[in-house]
Amino acid sequence: MGEQVKPDAASGPAPVASPERDLVVLSGPSGAGKTTVSRAVAERLGLLIGVSATTRPQREGETDGVDYHFLDRAEFEKRLTDGRFVEWAEVFGRYYGTPVEEPERARRLGKRLLLEIDVQGGIQIKRKFPEVPAILLLAPNDEELRRRLSKRGTEPPEEVERRFAKAKEEVEMARQSGAYDVEVTNGDLNVAVEQVVRIIETRSEKIAPKKRSEGAASNKRREKT
Repeated sequence: MGEQVKPDAASGPAPVASPERDLVVLSGPSGAGKTTVSRAVAERLGLLIGVSATTRPQREGETDGVDYHFLDRAEFEKRLTDGRFVEWAEVFGRYYGTPVEEPERARRLGKRLLLEIDVQGGIQIKRKFPEVPAILLLAPNDEELRRRLSKRGTEPPEEVERRFAKAKEEVEMARQSGAYDVEVTNGDLNVAVEQVVRIIETRSEKIAPKKRSEGAASNKRREKT
């Protein structure tokens, strides 16, 4: 998702009854492997992965409502004006966003919603709901990041470099925002999945006593992995 963060007033307050219990954010730039990690984590913990809406063209093999909700630009902007996105951003001229129906769908199914979204979207979620766990997934180093971005072999070198520069920019934005609670390096997939699972489980265990202690100060703690 997002190339730039725009004012999110139009998206309005999302109808999330208990965001710290209902939502988990997993973000990372292209090449970090967030789709693979999120699927493995969702399977381990029984989470529901949110389906984003987008104005980009539907690709061969993709299913509307499963991979994305594919919308034209006019429809996306109408829904944006109507406050029907939890978060949204624009990437290279295409809109992406999480429809407000996704948290509702998760609640109906009795599941927690895992938002596999870009850095800009994650920052928006944390601005609205500071208690939502937010995890930043990273490639182990620049060399590996370039290799992953080149893996398809269908994009010219200049496009790979553009995406590499964008990925670096997103990581810097995430760190400067202070929105992310923890970083996980995805060098070994199994290790990264285990770390994300442990973080989510640990944060979940802390929610109940924190909510009962109404007078307790809210202390942000950065977990090390």
